Amino acid sequence: MFTGIVETVGTVVKVESGNDLTRLVIGAESIADGVKLGDSVAVNGGCLTVTSLLDGRFAFEAIPETLERTNLGDLKVGSRVNLERAMRAGDRLDGHIVQGHVDGVGIVRAVIQDGNDVRLQVDCDPELADCVVEKGSIAIDGVSLTVAALLPSGFEVALIPHTLEVTTLSDRRTHDRVNLEVDVLGKYVKRYLERMLPPNDEASR
Repeated sequence: MFTGIVETVGTVVKVESGNDLTRLVIGAESIADGVKLGDSVAVNGGCLTVTSLLDGRFAFEAIPETLERTNLGDLKVGSRVNLERAMRAGDRLDGHIVQGHVDGVGIVRAVIQDGNDVRLQVDCDPELADCVVEKGSIAIDGVSLTVAALLPSGFEVALIPHTLEVTTLSDRRTHDRVNLEVDVLGKYVKRYLERMLPPNDEASR
């Protein structure tokens, strides 16, 4: 489990693609002392397992499904990524509950800046949009954010200067692909209501 509070921004130093696995090597010296083999780390919001450690660099292995369902397949040498180690029992939950299970990839529609006010508009699939509520929580590339407004094909979030400074969201431009994880509580509520309430055609009879 994660919180969506990014600990540091790492840099991809190597990408090795094989038949069934892609190996990502990411440099992040600032959190190297606290990471062990087998630990879970959220990389742009996707939960990956540390498979090797060397001099402040971590290696992760991603299967094809992970690459298809996230933007991790877009990474190349030099790409910056948001990193967060798994939450420990007893830690404060400063963001919101983030599982590290990316629900889908959204597309940046617009980045709107007016002084220090920066708005990020993201388009997403209708199925995901149904789980997004105004003033609710959503994780974008592993960053816990509050939904500022709902849009016909997605949503908008406001980015404060601190968030832009300590995450990769300052790098995002129109048409970029971003990992999305909607609020897990909202997903369960939606699933429960779908099971308990009759379909629309029956309810209207």
